[in-house]
Amino acid sequence: MAEVIQQQDLMDKLTILSDAAKYDVACTSSGVERRGNGKGMGNACGAGVCHAFTSDGRCISLLKILFTNECIYDCRYCINRRSNDVPRTSFTPEEVCRLTMEFYRRNYIEGLFLSSGIVHSPDYTMGLLYETLYLLRSKYHFNGYIHIKGIPGASADVVEMVGYLCDRMSVNLELPTAEGLRQVAPNKVRQNILRPMRQIQNGIRESREYHGVSSMKARVSIDEKSYYEQMAEIEDSREHLAEDRKRIEGIKNASAVAESGWHFTAEQPKREVALPQTTRGLSNPSRYFVPAGQSTQMIIGATGETDYQIMSVSEALYQRFDMKRVFYSAFVNVNLDEQLPGVGQKPPLLREHRLYQADFLLRFYGFAAGELLSEENPNFHELLDPKCNWAVHHLELFPVEINHADYYTLLRVPGIGTKSAKRILAARKHAKLGFDDIKRLGVVLKRALYFITCGGRMMYQTKIEEGYITRHLIYNERPNQFLLEDGTKQTYEQLNFMSMLG
Repeated sequence: MAEVIQQQDLMDKLTILSDAAKYDVACTSSGVERRGNGKGMGNACGAGVCHAFTSDGRCISLLKILFTNECIYDCRYCINRRSNDVPRTSFTPEEVCRLTMEFYRRNYIEGLFLSSGIVHSPDYTMGLLYETLYLLRSKYHFNGYIHIKGIPGASADVVEMVGYLCDRMSVNLELPTAEGLRQVAPNKVRQNILRPMRQIQNGIRESREYHGVSSMKARVSIDEKSYYEQMAEIEDSREHLAEDRKRIEGIKNASAVAESGWHFTAEQPKREVALPQTTRGLSNPSRYFVPAGQSTQMIIGATGETDYQIMSVSEALYQRFDMKRVFYSAFVNVNLDEQLPGVGQKPPLLREHRLYQADFLLRFYGFAAGELLSEENPNFHELLDPKCNWAVHHLELFPVEINHADYYTLLRVPGIGTKSAKRILAARKHAKLGFDDIKRLGVVLKRALYFITCGGRMMYQTKIEEGYITRHLIYNERPNQFLLEDGTKQTYEQLNFMSMLG
C-alpha cells in the first residue's frame, strides 16, 4: 500500500477522494420529500443523487466522495485495494461537514453521497461515518438529503444509529453470485453483506408501521443524547461484540462456509447462530429509519454470470429485501489485472444498458426474470431492447387491440409505457382510438405497430413472423447498423418502403 500522505490541504483530499468515488453508482431520485423546517440548513424536497431528474423536473446533484481511500481489503477489481500503489488520504468528520455546507451555500449541491474504504475495521469505519452524519445533522443543522454506504461486517448497533441520520443507505452486493465474490473479493463474505440488508429492511418496515404513513416525511429531531454519549455507546457495542467478531472471523476462514450461490432467505443457517442478531427491532421506532429506502450495486462483467443469473438475483433482492433500487456498474479493469476480463477492451456499457431496461420491466411492467430470459436463452439481444425481444418470442399473444386490452396487457406492448397506457385507458372511455390518436398519447409507433390493432386493423400489412419483425425493429432503431448474417460473412441490407410493407 502507498504511504498515507500526512500533510494535505482540503482541496487535495477532495481531488483524490472524489475521483476515488466515481465507481459508486447512484443516479436516482432520492425518494424523500422533506421540506426545510425553518431551523436547519437545506432540505431534501425532491433532492436526488448525482445528476437526477426529480418529480418536479429539476436536475440536481450532490457531493459524492469517499471518506477515505485507505482499505484493509484487497478486492481485485477495486482501484483502492490494499496492494495498489496509489496516493492515500482521509477526511475528518469536520472536513466532510465543512465541504458539504460550503458547497451547499454556493448552490453546487443539494445533498451528500458518502462512501468509504475500510480503515482498521468495518466497525471503526462505520463509527466514523456515524460521527460525520451526527455532526452534520446536529452541529451544522444540515437538513438535506444524505445517501450513505453501509459497511458490511459492521455491528448492527452502529448500522441502526447511522440509519436514523441518513435518508438512504446502500450495502453493495458487489458481484451477482457468491462464487464471483470469492474469485475477485476474497476478503468479503456474502453473509456480511446480506445481514445489514435484512436489518435495514426490517428497520424500515418497523419504522413505517409505527408511524402509519409513508416514510417520505419530515425527519424527527435528532435524539437529545449528546454526541459524546452516543459515541460512547458505539465503543460499548464494540466491546460487547468483540467475542462475536472473533467467531465471525473464524466462520470467514472456515471452508464449511464456502458454499455456492447466494441464499436469499430470512432464516439463518444453524452454523450462524453465533452471529449478531439483526432482527431485534429498532431501539427507537418513533424516529424515522432510512426513510428513502435501501439500494445496492452489482459489478457487471468482472465474472462470468449470465444476464439471466443477474436478473434472477435482482428479482430476489426486490421481492425478499424490499430493495428500492438495484444499480448495475459495467466492469472497468482499472488495475489491468490479466486474470480479470477487459484488459484493452471497452466496458460492457451496452450490456449495462440492457440490464437497466430489464430492471424497469421487473419494477414497473409486471415482468418476471424467467419471462425475459431462461437457461436456454441466458443473455439479452444486443440490438433489441428486452421488451421487444420478449415480444418477438411471444407473437402468439399479439396483435393486441388498443380499444379493448387491459392495462397490464398494454404494458407488454413495445412502445407503450406506463404513462401512455394510462392515457389510452382514459381516452378510450370517450372515443374509439386510432393510430394518430395513440401517437399523440405518447405511443412509439415505430415499435408498437407490429403488435397492435386499432379498430381491428393493423397500421400496415405486416407479417406476424419473428424474423421479419426482428429485422424491421432493428432497422427502425439503427438503420446504419442493420446487420444480417450470411454464414460467416456479414453484409448490410438497405430496406425500401415496399419491403417494409411486406
